[in-house]
Amino acid sequence: MATVSIGRRRRSWQRIVRRAIRQAFIYTLLSILGMAILLPFLWTLSSSLKPPGAGIKFPPEFIPRVFVWDNYPHVFRLIPFLTFFKNSVIVTSLAVIGEVLSASLVAYSFARLRFPGRDVLFVVVLATMMIPYPVTMVPTFIMFKLLHLVNTFLPLVLPPYFGPAFSIFLLRQFFLTINLELDEAAKVDGASEFLIYRRIILPLSKPALATVAIFSFMYNWNDFLNPLIYLSDSNMYTLALGVNYLRSFRGGGELSLQMAASVMFVAPCILLFFLAQRFIVQGIVTTGLKG
Repeated sequence: MATVSIGRRRRSWQRIVRRAIRQAFIYTLLSILGMAILLPFLWTLSSSLKPPGAGIKFPPEFIPRVFVWDNYPHVFRLIPFLTFFKNSVIVTSLAVIGEVLSASLVAYSFARLRFPGRDVLFVVVLATMMIPYPVTMVPTFIMFKLLHLVNTFLPLVLPPYFGPAFSIFLLRQFFLTINLELDEAAKVDGASEFLIYRRIILPLSKPALATVAIFSFMYNWNDFLNPLIYLSDSNMYTLALGVNYLRSFRGGGELSLQMAASVMFVAPCILLFFLAQRFIVQGIVTTGLKG
């Protein structure tokens, strides 16, 4: 009996040791991957506090010997940062509102309504995600030019009001998880389809709506190409385009100033992520995007 008991204890210790080694390996691997992802931002943050010329010094210094906090206010003296920030807020806010409204309406029709050709039409909508943006870039520009909308915010704001396919897919998947008996009960009480959408579906879909809003914010806030194509008046530049000034004549190509502006540029995205992290995780899990 004593020999059997010793054997069991030995096997138990072996399982504990193997589990500890496996967890240590997984955490080490995740830590390395996390640091690899975080390293570019840490390098940007470090470079934003370096003195002029130290950003391209070799060998590079990860932690500056002298922290130059004046790089941040100096950015405001070189470019109209607040004007660019205001333009970005206007464009991004209107685009997010349009995308959430249009995508939720279209997704509701695909998820809750019954009409001929619904599934085929949904596949066609999904197929539009396969079209590369450069294919539609020139025709879209010609269309907005004929409408005399170039050099206004409308070419940046209007497209999200036509229901981006990815957001439609995301919301449809969530709407399908809501019990259809709620719709039937509401119809018995005389509710219309729009009333069901507004009073029942939308309040129950806050995580998915928040996820779509966050994705839309990230895309529109970081968008550089569309403002570059449609905006020619520098007073209408968004922040993504305006920060580019520091690469040329206004900042003299000084890396520390560019990095300081970049940190201030990404700060709203980082703040939004930490504020809405719970909604992002919940929305991705409940819409089936976790793979």
